[in-house]
Amino acid sequence: MKKSSFKLIGVMSGTSLDGIDITVAEFHFDEKIAYKILKAETIPYEHHWKIKLSGAINSSEADLQSLNLEYTTYLADVLNQFIYRNNIVDLDAICSHGHTIKHEPQNGYTLQIGNYRQLAANTGHTVVCDFRVQDVELGGQGAPLVPIGDRLLFPEFNFCLNLGGFANISAEIKNQRIAYDICAVNTVLNFYAQKLDKEYDEGGKIAASGEFKEKLFNELNRLHFYSEKPPKSLGVEWVNSEVLPLLKKYEEDIPSLLHTYSKHVGFQISEVVKNSEGVKVLVTGGGAFNDFLINELKRISSAEFVIPSEELINYKEALIFAFLGALRLRGENNVLKSVTGAKKDHSSGRIYNP
Repeated sequence: MKKSSFKLIGVMSGTSLDGIDITVAEFHFDEKIAYKILKAETIPYEHHWKIKLSGAINSSEADLQSLNLEYTTYLADVLNQFIYRNNIVDLDAICSHGHTIKHEPQNGYTLQIGNYRQLAANTGHTVVCDFRVQDVELGGQGAPLVPIGDRLLFPEFNFCLNLGGFANISAEIKNQRIAYDICAVNTVLNFYAQKLDKEYDEGGKIAASGEFKEKLFNELNRLHFYSEKPPKSLGVEWVNSEVLPLLKKYEEDIPSLLHTYSKHVGFQISEVVKNSEGVKVLVTGGGAFNDFLINELKRISSAEFVIPSEELINYKEALIFAFLGALRLRGENNVLKSVTGAKKDHSSGRIYNP
């Protein structure tokens, strides 16, 4: 008989480099799947780790292997301290996404560091990790992976929208879960806020103080990615090669750049949820705290954008990676071909025992 209840840690590190999100959650697989978040915390990255991780995309293969081991050791230390500090006992597993350094599914390659088997050895717990690699090997995008959790944990919403480093969305369309990346969000907004010596644009206040630049708005909306059909996904490489060169011409007025880029994000999201009277959209991720962006969404779309508890906003992805681990431990599919474009639905993630 399959195990029907789990106590798991979910671990997520996003492209915006806010820190390591850690969630302890219980899952019960009865007639209806239920979850409960027991504890959640973000461990901020120290400055030297932000520098290492943001620059790693340009590293050699040998340097990446070294960084991978160093990051795995660091992640184990962070988890051990978290478990000890919060007196976490009776864990079934740690389910970790790792930190994405390269995501090139078109080349059959994706790299999330922190997923070496040393994570299990150093923590003394079973680890489920490296969820993306198998999907890329099966011809998929390797992303997004969260939609299976959206389908099973949040069925009351028409769309689940995550506003993190990138905006991604998932929905049930004709009895299939469809999900994909829409555009870059905090990877761009934080990048320019930091040029003004701010960690991020709190509440979108800097953006709100700027002016609308119609030419930039139109240039951004003409990017080829937006005309591509899903499944499709984005990485930092795309931001560096396609988005930042357009924005560079407007850097003398960063508030207006942020204002216009935020309106661009709102427009691209509204294009996905258009004709949306009576539609409910669950909004999570750091961008849910960006009042300027959220008000823009509400202004241009008739959908109902639901902002949940702060805990769910911040930790939904970590929660769902714990859930992906539960599905993997049960031998059930946790990646959907309708989402990633892989050859088949499958149960992904490497399992390491301590």
